[in-house]
Amino acid sequence: MDRAVSSGVRAPRSRPIGGSVAGKGAGVDPDWVWDEEADPVLAAVIERGDVAKANEALRKWTRNDQPLPAGLPTDLRDFMEKARQLPAWADRDKLAAAARFTTKKGIYTGALYGLGSGLLSTAIPREARAVYYSKGGADMKDRIAKTAQLGYDVGDLDAYQPQGGMIVTAVKTRLVHAAVRHLLPQSPGWTRTSGGQTIPISQADIMVTWHSLATFVMRKLKEWKVPITTTESDGYLHVWQVTAHMLGVRDEYIPATWDAADAQSRQVLDPILASTPEGTELTDVLLDIVAELDAGLTRPLINGFARYTLGDRTGDLIGLDREPFWKPLISTAWPLLVAFREGLIPLPLIPQAAWTVEEALRKFVLLFLSEGRGIHLEIPDTNRPS
Repeated sequence: MDRAVSSGVRAPRSRPIGGSVAGKGAGVDPDWVWDEEADPVLAAVIERGDVAKANEALRKWTRNDQPLPAGLPTDLRDFMEKARQLPAWADRDKLAAAARFTTKKGIYTGALYGLGSGLLSTAIPREARAVYYSKGGADMKDRIAKTAQLGYDVGDLDAYQPQGGMIVTAVKTRLVHAAVRHLLPQSPGWTRTSGGQTIPISQADIMVTWHSLATFVMRKLKEWKVPITTTESDGYLHVWQVTAHMLGVRDEYIPATWDAADAQSRQVLDPILASTPEGTELTDVLLDIVAELDAGLTRPLINGFARYTLGDRTGDLIGLDREPFWKPLISTAWPLLVAFREGLIPLPLIPQAAWTVEEALRKFVLLFLSEGRGIHLEIPDTNRPS
């Protein structure tokens, strides 16, 4: 049953479902929908004290085609067997096209996930607060590595193939979300700042994050004039549609086309971006981790690239430095570098500084991807320590 939020949050309203993967549905406002299958199961696992037992078993599940490991609580196992099934509308050819696309455009998508979507998330108030006050907020390097796992796996050549790991990553992420929904309402810090939301990570919240990843990346690729075929575009959309489903989002909330995604993003993501103390602190932590690449020398460049990518409004919201040297240089050099990489202009037109930018981004993308490998997504059993 859908659960209502107490006073302080707008009343539920009907949500049009035209243009969705489902094409039909109840039209209930996704702000008032959570995960009716996962939530009671994870609440029971936590209340019984079965989290350690479940996590020990989950560490052994790493491939899509593996049977679920022994040792899982029965109710959790039953849920996961259902949750690991791909939707009937999943298209293997489109998923393969998405993998090829990410392989070809990895320098762009990796930079956009990390320095675009990753920093954009700190300007999404609900997401920033949920991250900050949950257990993962106390160890942001670990939290980033686990987020990187999702970005790495969704773009992997074998993502949804039997030998891949994206089903595993999606299901484990769904478990984490359900656990956080149970735990965060017990956090005084989160309750004090939640703006009246009494249960975090609604279906609307997940789709806001989805747009900060999939829709944001496709928008920027188009702005950068990266050549993308229809097959590649359709495939990239499809892998994220399947991923939304695997994270527990109802099909009626998943956009069926990029036009529908753009319209939905303008409705649910663009207007809610705002500054919060939690988001500003998370931004600093993220940039400090990036600075580990070269003792901080790259941070001004990364600030400049992030401002160029996110825009000054979002950059101001999350407290990015203005970078009067790097921002205008990147604004000039990056489009030329993209055009050169795509074979649209000859080498002599590329300024030397562009290669400095590319090398810094390449290092960042390698860090982003390597941090995501070999990470165990685990069910939390507590919130951020006081």
